[in-house]
Amino acid sequence: MTKTHPRLAVLVKGWPRLSETFIAQELVALQEAGHNFDIWSLRHPTDAKRHPLHDRFNGQVRYLPEYLNDEPERLAAARAVASGLPGYPEAYRVWRQDLRRDQTHNRIRRFGQACVLAAELPEETQALYAHFMHTPSSVARYAAIMRGLPWSFSAHAKDIWTSPDWEKKEKLHLASYGATFGATCTAIGAAHLRELADDPARVELIYHGLDLSRFPTPPERGKRAADAPFHMLSVGRLVEKKGFDRLIDAFALLPDTLDWHWTHIGGGTLANKLSVQADAAGLSDRITWMGACDQPEVIAEMRRSDLFVLPSRIAEDGDRDGLPNVLMEAASQRLPILSTPISAIPEFIETGVHGILSHDDPASLASAISNLAQNPAKTAQMAEAAYDRLIADFRMDPGIHRLSERLNALCTDGR
Repeated sequence: MTKTHPRLAVLVKGWPRLSETFIAQELVALQEAGHNFDIWSLRHPTDAKRHPLHDRFNGQVRYLPEYLNDEPERLAAARAVASGLPGYPEAYRVWRQDLRRDQTHNRIRRFGQACVLAAELPEETQALYAHFMHTPSSVARYAAIMRGLPWSFSAHAKDIWTSPDWEKKEKLHLASYGATFGATCTAIGAAHLRELADDPARVELIYHGLDLSRFPTPPERGKRAADAPFHMLSVGRLVEKKGFDRLIDAFALLPDTLDWHWTHIGGGTLANKLSVQADAAGLSDRITWMGACDQPEVIAEMRRSDLFVLPSRIAEDGDRDGLPNVLMEAASQRLPILSTPISAIPEFIETGVHGILSHDDPASLASAISNLAQNPAKTAQMAEAAYDRLIADFRMDPGIHRLSERLNALCTDGR
């Protein structure tokens, strides 16, 4: 029996990744909505654990050469095939134009990966869809030009705010081989990209939302006494934009009368530095570093915690969160939330209603923690409001329906 290849190819930066479960959630939902596609990954996995969502994906995962010198024979064969494609000269011209403005090894690697992608895509492929507007979209764009195919992207946070405007603009203009459409998961990101697009309608606001079928019914939280032990939880990579260094400084300012403990879940490049910071502040006996965990472990910690804390901020290079799915996950368990008014977080959390959005300086964070610990009734009321908002406005299904429509149209255009 002849194998039928999918019409759509999905390009991601890495697969699987625990820090990008929002992508896995979307791709599994698209599969369940009837889309057939393979995943093409720019990088091999590095996480020791997998999310249950990754095991629900039943397509093929193909890995492009992560570094061009890793697979020289494969690259040479692909370049020979790609150079014979009708769109190769134009793709090469566009890439050289980009390279003049971005003279990096990464830009060179993108073109090599695009050659492999263009050469190895099945003939049945009718469209490309890339997660993240920066590197994966560049590879998709060059390959799409070579193959004469339409392409699209989903943009999130870092890829929007750390990419140069010239590159985003060209990826949003059809005259420069831009995407047929771009989806993004925050209103603030959509507004920014629409300002750069030749047609604002090319940019779709599609919240990731939450697939509530993956989460247990929230626990019945008993009334906590104001002087009871106070267990805080954070889930997020140990990187600058998450603001955990300032949170540790805030812990040092908490009153001695507050019996608190903080658990952190996630890995990251600042793990050692933050551990040393906590040691120097004399806080290590109040902190548990759990490292990377799978979903059941995360949910278990959410269900036994009293407050979820995510002190996001804008990093020095402009990187920032979008609307972290982990906030919605916390809300799904009626876990009270303390965060900051960065980027799209206020699109889900109205301070004083669904949680508290504090300034990200240590003094403000410490004050907010103390107030939340001392006012359990108000804290529980906000957690209930966040849960209701999640149920009413941030379910996954509407966004998947709209994205499915756009991808179906994209593949039709590629016939």
